[in-house]
Amino acid sequence: MKTSFRIPLLLSIFISLFVTSCKDKNDSDETSPPPIGTTGIDASTSVAGYSILSHLPGIWNGPVSSSTPLGGFPEWIVDMRPVSGAQVSAKNELDSVNNILMSFFIVKHAGAYKMAFRNGGAFAGSQRIAYAVIDSVSETTNNYFYRFSDFKAGKNRVYTNVLFKDDSLILHVYTNVYNSLPNAQTHMLWKAKLQDNTGAQAAITAFSFPQKQMVKDFSTTFDGRTEAIYYSTADLAIDPYNESSQPYLGQTTVNVSFDGSHIPDPAKKIFLMITTQPLFSGFTFIPAQLKYRSRYVFLASTDNSFTFNYMHPGSYYLYSLYDANSDGTFSSGDWMSSNLTNTFSLSALGTQNVNTLIDFTIP
Repeated sequence: MKTSFRIPLLLSIFISLFVTSCKDKNDSDETSPPPIGTTGIDASTSVAGYSILSHLPGIWNGPVSSSTPLGGFPEWIVDMRPVSGAQVSAKNELDSVNNILMSFFIVKHAGAYKMAFRNGGAFAGSQRIAYAVIDSVSETTNNYFYRFSDFKAGKNRVYTNVLFKDDSLILHVYTNVYNSLPNAQTHMLWKAKLQDNTGAQAAITAFSFPQKQMVKDFSTTFDGRTEAIYYSTADLAIDPYNESSQPYLGQTTVNVSFDGSHIPDPAKKIFLMITTQPLFSGFTFIPAQLKYRSRYVFLASTDNSFTFNYMHPGSYYLYSLYDANSDGTFSSGDWMSSNLTNTFSLSALGTQNVNTLIDFTIP
């Protein structure tokens, strides 16, 4: 048996742009969402960019090109699902300190209802949260374009173009790099393909998604600010929609151990991967199933526990691998868990613990 897929590392690029057992601890049904703080909007009321909510749900994957020092990477995987009737979110981690949460949701701003984009998290020891609202929409058959810009500093500071065409998503970020350039220039370009949207169907059904609901009132929230970005500790403390306020999402803690015949080198790395469908049929690896990757993290081999925060409710498969030759891929000679059916379910706002034992050397 041989697996040969490269670990996605480009999550850190996006952040820098803005900055064999299980036990369920929560028995609530994942399809029964808890109440959330939204306000209904009359169905006849216009919401600028509202249709983007219908295009976002699903697992997206594609290459990134970037002008940052990190350069481009061959793939970035994002699992976007509804977390309310009027919001889609996705959380990703690169490692134990670098992560990002993205959300698209309806707000009231400047006397009108419109879509907003929140993104940010931790990168290289620093945190940054940025907000943008939609300022341009163009929708034609199989071509749906949306632009989100900083509504305090203007699009000359930072803006993001989002384009859907057939099963493709193009996300193009522009920035003036902390006001060091006269105009915003290309900072990152992500060209993704829809891999799967079945994982999002439970939430779509539960929320009768999408619906016209105001998630946040941004009418006066940013008064007195020069830009809609939060950097400092004091700023982050007043983030108007921080991660702990996000609805519906839960958390899964993965506990990692090794059997007696596999003694890890502290200098090596572990890769944890969570998928919505199995990667193996018996002991046969099925490469096509990689499209079902949902969450993943790259850890030091000494990290014996990791918590995936703000995780979508649902049913999952867990895989753990140890990169023995430090080549960034998992292939012959590397170690993995022999439990290829390590499944678990996470409920809305639930917590979950899953154990994984690395005990098998790949031939």
